[in-house]
Amino acid sequence: MDIDHTRPDGVDDATVEALGKLSEALEAVEEARGHLYAFHRRCGTADLTLGDAVDQLRAAGHTELADRLDREMVGRNIIHGRWSFQVVEDYDDGYYATFKRLEKDARDALLEGRRHVYESEMKEGRRTHGEPGHEYRP
Repeated sequence: MDIDHTRPDGVDDATVEALGKLSEALEAVEEARGHLYAFHRRCGTADLTLGDAVDQLRAAGHTELADRLDREMVGRNIIHGRWSFQVVEDYDDGYYATFKRLEKDARDALLEGRRHVYESEMKEGRRTHGEPGHEYRP
């Protein structure tokens, strides 16, 4: 028996389903966070690559265009007053941290802190007992 993923005594189906849905929402937030970090990395790569292009344009004799790109775009904020790392930090420290805390608080209050109870029960209902590759635990 896998106590970390089993329903505590007295917890009803509606509660397990609701917390499963909350977990699903958190997974979407985690995915969004990954995309935000990818966005952050792409913004940084774009700015550094732009700097290289400016240097090459300048070296090729296109000083006026290079100066304009350097002045107007290199190091520019991606949104008002912020580079992408600042957007990531605000997301992590605000929305993301709050969501993670509230999801954990809900599990602590209703499932004794257990994770993925809904998914564990789904696995139990879908696996073929005794069949290789369908073991309950590793």
